[in-house]
Amino acid sequence: MDLCDIREIKALLARHGFHFSKSMGQNFLVADWVPREIAGAAGLDRSCGVLEIGPGIGPLTQQLARRAGRVAAVELDTSLLPILAETLAGCPNVEIIPGDAMKLDLRAVAAERFPGLTAKACANLPYNITTPVITRLLEAGCFQSITVMIQREVARRICASPGGSDCGAFSLFCQYHAQCELLFEVPPDCFLPAPKVTSAVVRLTPRAAPPVDGDRDAVFAVVKAAFAQRRKTLLNALSAAYGRRFSKEQLRQIILDCGLPETVRGERLNLEQFAQLARRLG
Repeated sequence: MDLCDIREIKALLARHGFHFSKSMGQNFLVADWVPREIAGAAGLDRSCGVLEIGPGIGPLTQQLARRAGRVAAVELDTSLLPILAETLAGCPNVEIIPGDAMKLDLRAVAAERFPGLTAKACANLPYNITTPVITRLLEAGCFQSITVMIQREVARRICASPGGSDCGAFSLFCQYHAQCELLFEVPPDCFLPAPKVTSAVVRLTPRAAPPVDGDRDAVFAVVKAAFAQRRKTLLNALSAAYGRRFSKEQLRQIILDCGLPETVRGERLNLEQFAQLARRLG
Protein backbone atom coordinates (compact mmCIF):
# COMPACT_ATOMS: atom_id res chain seq x y z
CA MET A 1 0.00 0.00 0.00
CA ASP A 2 1.31 3.44 -0.97
CA LEU A 3 0.67 5.54 2.13
CA CYS A 4 1.38 8.76 0.23
CA ASP A 5 -1.08 8.08 -2.61
CA ILE A 6 -4.04 10.35 -1.94
CA ARG A 7 -6.51 7.88 -3.48
CA GLU A 8 -5.26 5.01 -1.34
CA ILE A 9 -5.21 7.23 1.74
CA LYS A 10 -8.82 8.29 1.24
CA ALA A 11 -9.92 4.69 0.66
CA LEU A 12 -8.03 3.56 3.78
CA LEU A 13 -9.55 6.28 5.96
CA ALA A 14 -13.05 5.66 4.61
CA ARG A 15 -12.72 1.93 5.24
CA HIS A 16 -11.94 2.62 8.88
CA GLY A 17 -14.42 5.48 9.29
CA PHE A 18 -11.63 7.88 10.24
CA HIS A 19 -12.19 11.64 10.56
CA PHE A 20 -9.42 14.21 10.91
CA SER A 21 -9.04 15.91 14.29
CA LYS A 22 -8.15 19.60 14.18
CA SER A 23 -7.38 19.57 17.90
CA MET A 24 -4.67 16.95 17.33
CA GLY A 25 -3.19 18.83 14.38
CA GLN A 26 -3.52 15.90 11.98
CA ASN A 27 -2.09 16.41 8.48
CA PHE A 28 -1.07 13.29 6.57
CA LEU A 29 1.69 13.26 3.96
CA VAL A 30 0.75 12.81 0.29
CA ALA A 31 4.25 13.33 -1.19
CA ASP A 32 6.36 10.20 -0.96
CA TRP A 33 9.69 12.05 -1.16
CA VAL A 34 9.09 13.70 2.21
CA PRO A 35 9.14 10.63 4.52
CA ARG A 36 12.08 9.24 2.53
CA GLU A 37 14.06 12.45 2.98
CA ILE A 38 13.19 12.74 6.69
CA ALA A 39 14.19 9.15 7.41
CA GLY A 40 17.35 9.58 5.35
CA ALA A 41 18.29 12.72 7.27
CA ALA A 42 18.02 10.82 10.57
CA GLY A 43 21.12 8.80 9.67
CA LEU A 44 19.74 5.39 10.60
CA ASP A 45 21.05 1.86 10.33
CA ARG A 46 20.24 -1.47 11.99
CA SER A 47 22.15 -0.49 15.11
CA CYS A 48 19.57 2.23 15.82
CA GLY A 49 16.30 2.25 17.71
CA VAL A 50 13.97 5.08 16.70
CA LEU A 51 11.26 6.78 18.72
CA GLU A 52 8.52 8.31 16.56
CA ILE A 53 5.80 10.54 17.97
CA GLY A 54 2.52 10.80 16.06
CA PRO A 55 2.90 8.23 13.26
CA GLY A 56 -0.49 9.06 11.71
CA ILE A 57 -1.16 6.31 9.18
CA GLY A 58 2.50 5.31 9.05
CA PRO A 59 4.33 6.61 5.92
CA LEU A 60 7.34 7.83 7.90
CA THR A 61 7.13 4.77 10.16
CA GLN A 62 7.53 2.50 7.12
CA GLN A 63 10.64 4.39 6.03
CA LEU A 64 12.11 4.26 9.53
CA ALA A 65 11.43 0.51 9.75
CA ARG A 66 13.35 -0.10 6.50
CA ARG A 67 16.44 1.56 7.94
CA ALA A 68 16.48 1.03 11.72
CA GLY A 69 16.72 -2.02 13.93
CA ARG A 70 13.59 -1.15 15.90
CA VAL A 71 10.91 1.55 15.81
CA ALA A 72 8.64 2.54 18.69
CA ALA A 73 5.84 4.87 17.58
CA VAL A 74 3.69 6.66 20.16
CA GLU A 75 0.13 7.42 18.97
CA LEU A 76 -2.43 9.33 21.02
CA ASP A 77 -5.43 8.94 18.67
CA THR A 78 -6.95 5.51 19.36
CA SER A 79 -8.94 5.66 16.11
CA LEU A 80 -5.61 5.36 14.24
CA LEU A 81 -4.56 2.16 15.98
CA PRO A 82 -6.51 -0.26 13.72
CA ILE A 83 -5.28 1.67 10.67
CA LEU A 84 -1.67 1.34 11.83
CA ALA A 85 -2.20 -2.36 12.49
CA GLU A 86 -3.10 -2.70 8.81
CA THR A 87 -0.53 -0.37 7.26
CA LEU A 88 2.40 -1.65 9.35
CA ALA A 89 1.52 -5.34 9.22
CA GLY A 90 4.62 -5.96 7.12
CA CYS A 91 6.96 -4.22 9.59
CA PRO A 92 7.79 -6.71 12.37
CA ASN A 93 10.36 -4.35 13.91
CA VAL A 94 7.72 -1.70 14.67
CA GLU A 95 5.84 -1.38 17.96
CA ILE A 96 2.92 1.01 18.33
CA ILE A 97 2.63 2.47 21.82
CA PRO A 98 -0.86 3.87 22.52
CA GLY A 99 -0.60 6.94 24.70
CA ASP A 100 0.34 10.57 25.16
CA ALA A 101 4.02 11.32 24.54
CA MET A 102 3.73 14.26 26.92
CA LYS A 103 2.92 11.88 29.78
CA LEU A 104 5.46 9.16 29.03
CA ASP A 105 8.94 8.85 30.46
CA LEU A 106 10.71 9.02 27.10
CA ARG A 107 14.05 7.98 28.55
CA ALA A 108 12.44 4.86 30.05
CA VAL A 109 10.66 4.09 26.76
CA ALA A 110 13.96 4.25 24.88
CA ALA A 111 15.74 2.09 27.47
CA GLU A 112 13.00 -0.56 27.44
CA ARG A 113 12.43 -0.71 23.68
CA PHE A 114 15.98 -0.24 22.40
CA PRO A 115 18.34 -2.32 24.58
CA GLY A 116 21.76 -2.48 22.96
CA LEU A 117 20.73 0.01 20.24
CA THR A 118 21.57 3.67 19.66
CA ALA A 119 18.45 5.68 20.46
CA LYS A 120 17.32 8.35 18.02
CA ALA A 121 14.07 10.29 17.59
CA CYS A 122 12.40 11.06 14.27
CA ALA A 123 8.88 12.38 13.71
CA ASN A 124 6.44 14.52 11.79
CA LEU A 125 5.30 16.45 14.86
CA PRO A 126 1.82 17.96 15.21
CA TYR A 127 2.22 21.73 15.26
CA ASN A 128 0.35 22.13 18.54
CA ILE A 129 2.86 20.12 20.60
CA THR A 130 6.12 21.03 18.85
CA THR A 131 7.80 23.05 21.59
CA PRO A 132 6.95 20.81 24.58
CA VAL A 133 7.84 17.60 22.71
CA ILE A 134 11.21 18.93 21.55
CA THR A 135 11.86 20.13 25.09
CA ARG A 136 11.14 16.66 26.48
CA LEU A 137 13.22 14.92 23.84
CA LEU A 138 16.22 17.12 24.61
CA GLU A 139 15.82 16.83 28.37
CA ALA A 140 15.53 13.04 28.15
CA GLY A 141 19.26 13.09 27.43
CA CYS A 142 19.31 9.70 25.70
CA PHE A 143 18.79 10.43 21.99
CA GLN A 144 21.83 10.67 19.73
CA SER A 145 19.85 12.80 17.27
CA ILE A 146 16.38 14.30 16.97
CA THR A 147 15.08 14.81 13.41
CA VAL A 148 11.62 16.35 13.18
CA MET A 149 9.32 18.09 10.73
CA ILE A 150 7.70 21.14 12.28
CA GLN A 151 6.26 24.52 11.29
CA ARG A 152 8.84 26.53 9.33
CA GLU A 153 8.61 29.55 11.62
CA VAL A 154 9.45 27.40 14.65
CA ALA A 155 12.29 25.73 12.75
CA ARG A 156 13.74 29.14 11.95
CA ARG A 157 13.49 30.17 15.60
CA ILE A 158 15.24 27.02 16.77
CA CYS A 159 18.16 27.67 14.41
CA ALA A 160 18.20 31.49 14.69
CA SER A 161 21.41 33.33 15.48
CA PRO A 162 21.42 35.58 18.57
CA GLY A 163 20.48 39.15 17.80
CA GLY A 164 17.99 38.33 15.06
CA SER A 165 14.24 38.84 15.28
CA ASP A 166 13.66 35.06 15.19
CA CYS A 167 15.88 34.36 18.20
CA GLY A 168 14.13 33.81 21.52
CA ALA A 169 14.34 31.87 24.76
CA PHE A 170 13.45 28.59 23.02
CA SER A 171 16.19 29.18 20.43
CA LEU A 172 18.78 29.45 23.19
CA PHE A 173 17.35 26.45 25.03
CA CYS A 174 17.69 24.25 21.94
CA GLN A 175 21.15 25.60 21.07
CA TYR A 176 22.34 25.05 24.64
CA HIS A 177 21.39 21.38 24.43
CA ALA A 178 22.13 20.62 20.79
CA GLN A 179 23.64 21.65 17.48
CA CYS A 180 20.65 22.73 15.38
CA GLU A 181 20.35 22.48 11.60
CA LEU A 182 17.47 23.48 9.31
CA LEU A 183 17.63 20.84 6.55
CA PHE A 184 14.81 21.51 4.06
CA GLU A 185 11.30 22.92 3.68
CA VAL A 186 8.07 21.10 2.86
CA PRO A 187 5.24 23.02 1.14
CA PRO A 188 1.59 22.76 2.26
CA ASP A 189 0.50 20.78 -0.83
CA CYS A 190 2.47 17.79 0.48
CA PHE A 191 -0.24 17.19 3.12
CA LEU A 192 -3.86 16.12 3.42
CA PRO A 193 -5.52 18.32 4.51
CA ALA A 194 -3.12 21.05 3.41
CA PRO A 195 -2.05 23.28 6.33
CA LYS A 196 -1.95 27.04 5.95
CA VAL A 197 1.78 27.19 6.66
CA THR A 198 5.00 25.75 5.26
CA SER A 199 6.80 23.04 7.21
CA ALA A 200 10.52 22.42 7.64
CA VAL A 201 12.73 19.58 8.82
CA VAL A 202 15.33 20.23 11.53
CA ARG A 203 17.98 17.98 13.00
CA LEU A 204 19.11 18.51 16.57
CA THR A 205 22.30 16.72 17.61
CA PRO A 206 22.58 16.77 21.43
CA ARG A 207 25.87 18.04 22.78
CA ALA A 208 28.20 15.85 24.83
CA ALA A 209 28.78 18.80 27.16
CA PRO A 210 27.15 22.22 27.65
CA PRO A 211 28.57 24.92 25.34
CA VAL A 212 29.03 27.37 28.24
CA ASP A 213 30.17 27.17 31.85
CA GLY A 214 27.75 27.66 34.70
CA ASP A 215 24.61 26.24 36.24
CA ARG A 216 21.98 25.54 33.58
CA ASP A 217 19.04 26.65 35.71
CA ALA A 218 20.78 29.90 36.61
CA VAL A 219 21.59 30.61 32.95
CA PHE A 220 17.99 30.06 31.86
CA ALA A 221 16.60 32.07 34.73
CA VAL A 222 18.48 35.02 33.22
CA VAL A 223 17.32 34.08 29.70
CA LYS A 224 13.72 33.90 30.91
CA ALA A 225 14.00 37.29 32.59
CA ALA A 226 15.55 38.88 29.49
CA PHE A 227 12.86 37.61 27.13
CA ALA A 228 9.87 38.05 29.45
CA GLN A 229 9.63 41.62 28.16
CA ARG A 230 11.92 41.49 25.15
CA ARG A 231 11.31 45.06 24.00
CA LYS A 232 12.68 46.38 27.29
CA THR A 233 16.36 46.97 27.86
CA LEU A 234 18.24 44.16 29.59
CA LEU A 235 18.71 46.47 32.59
CA ASN A 236 14.97 46.98 33.04
CA ALA A 237 14.23 43.29 32.44
CA LEU A 238 16.77 42.20 35.06
CA SER A 239 15.52 44.86 37.44
CA ALA A 240 12.02 43.37 37.21
CA ALA A 241 13.32 39.86 37.91
CA TYR A 242 16.20 40.51 40.33
CA GLY A 243 15.16 43.83 41.88
CA ARG A 244 14.77 42.34 45.36
CA ARG A 245 18.40 41.19 45.39
CA PHE A 246 20.12 43.98 43.50
CA SER A 247 19.63 47.69 43.13
CA LYS A 248 19.30 49.06 39.62
CA GLU A 249 22.76 50.60 39.92
CA GLN A 250 24.23 47.23 40.89
CA LEU A 251 22.56 45.59 37.91
CA ARG A 252 23.84 48.33 35.62
CA GLN A 253 27.38 47.69 36.88
CA ILE A 254 27.01 43.92 36.40
CA ILE A 255 25.97 44.50 32.79
CA LEU A 256 28.90 46.85 32.21
CA ASP A 257 31.32 44.39 33.87
CA CYS A 258 30.19 41.78 31.31
CA GLY A 259 31.33 44.11 28.55
CA LEU A 260 27.81 45.03 27.48
CA PRO A 261 26.31 48.49 26.93
CA GLU A 262 23.76 49.39 29.58
CA THR A 263 21.15 50.04 26.86
CA VAL A 264 21.45 46.57 25.31
CA ARG A 265 18.34 44.42 24.93
CA GLY A 266 18.41 40.80 26.02
CA GLU A 267 17.62 39.57 22.53
CA ARG A 268 21.09 40.73 21.41
CA LEU A 269 22.96 38.39 23.76
CA ASN A 270 24.42 34.98 22.99
CA LEU A 271 24.64 31.99 25.33
CA GLU A 272 28.12 32.85 26.62
CA GLN A 273 26.98 36.37 27.56
CA PHE A 274 23.92 34.98 29.38
CA ALA A 275 26.17 32.52 31.21
CA GLN A 276 28.52 35.33 32.22
CA LEU A 277 25.58 37.33 33.55
CA ALA A 278 24.31 34.31 35.47
CA ARG A 279 27.69 33.83 37.13
CA ARG A 280 27.80 37.49 38.17
CA LEU A 281 24.22 37.42 39.46
CA GLY A 282 24.98 34.20 41.35
